[in-house]
Amino acid sequence: MSVELIKGSHFRNLAIARPPDTYARLTLLNSVGQEISRCKTSVRRGQPNPVYKETFIFQVALFQLSDVTLLTSIYNRRSMKRKEMVGWFALGQNSSGEEEQLHWQDMKESGGQQVCRWHVLLEA
Repeated sequence: MSVELIKGSHFRNLAIARPPDTYARLTLLNSVGQEISRCKTSVRRGQPNPVYKETFIFQVALFQLSDVTLLTSIYNRRSMKRKEMVGWFALGQNSSGEEEQLHWQDMKESGGQQVCRWHVLLEA
């Protein structure tokens, strides 16, 4: 399964007045919520509307697509080791909403074609 994270929009840094330094973590979970694999984007510094354009490959068999969840979390890196979650959404078995469930269903039925959608982050 190929996943491309294209961009974010209207990210705010609540602690200080400058735009946040953000990155995304993508985590693939099995049907009982255990981590199968994870990856993350590079940090986008000082961008309220960061463009990531990064693609990640997850090894998932077609018959497993109904049993996995892809969790996407956006983090603000505040200092060297400190981070705070900006928000998250999930696609797949435990989708975080109706739009996310529809996106996953469309992806499964797309025959290998890319299915691109915006998602609203849920608060951490």
